[in-house]
Amino acid sequence: MKGLGFIGAGNMAEAMIRGILGAKLLPPGEISVMDVRPGRVEELCGRFGVAGSPTLTHLLRAGDTIVFAVKPQALPEVLREIPREETRGKFFISIAAGAKTRFFLDALGEDGSVARAMPNTPAQVGMGSTGIFFAAGVTDEQKSMARGIFSSFGSVAEFAREEMLDIVTALSGSGPAYVFLFIEALADGAVRSGMGRDEAILLASSTVEGAARMVRESGRHPGQLKDMVTSPGGTTAAGIAALERGAFRGAVIDAVFAAWQRCRELSA
Repeated sequence: MKGLGFIGAGNMAEAMIRGILGAKLLPPGEISVMDVRPGRVEELCGRFGVAGSPTLTHLLRAGDTIVFAVKPQALPEVLREIPREETRGKFFISIAAGAKTRFFLDALGEDGSVARAMPNTPAQVGMGSTGIFFAAGVTDEQKSMARGIFSSFGSVAEFAREEMLDIVTALSGSGPAYVFLFIEALADGAVRSGMGRDEAILLASSTVEGAARMVRESGRHPGQLKDMVTSPGGTTAAGIAALERGAFRGAVIDAVFAAWQRCRELSA
């Protein structure tokens, strides 16, 4: 990788920078950042030793790979300010939700290569989940580079069809909010039964984290792992029966489907 630039320096960009530096993919001096918020670039430069870029032209000349890490509503203005003559041979990665690769190719020209990625907020603690799609023309070297960037702070799933990223948004993009809600509800149940709030949140969050790791590391279907915990006539069976009476699984399925529909509306 010959230099990496970030247009936008929010929480996700910071998480990416932390992962990249932790994995030693690049030295700090080869990462450039720019942001419209006063003091934000200076903050990241001081924290990580990265370089600040005063203009888009400077940023584009400092690296061959550019990450769009701005809000979707800011993209049109940013793209209008990018000089076309500076896009040749560049690899552009967008993490802006809903912005299709064709949108970037139309604005930047066909001389650049474009990937679209959807990381999620647990990237901030090095446990992100990212879905990625590569438009036509992205080289194998660029694909490998992008995989390395996103795997430096979590898991990466690659998709051959761009529309799958709308489902990624509904699943892993919005999913942390569903899980936070579930953790809160687990803790509330314990508090209702007499446990202190701090202890309940600690045990609920660590339970969810441990269960997720069991799914990942055991390779078993979640249903199999559920059955291992569920003794006939036991406490878990009683709890699962209560969840089923409340249509727990149906509600979760509906949540992902509703988020997917909304994502399609926003990206149309």
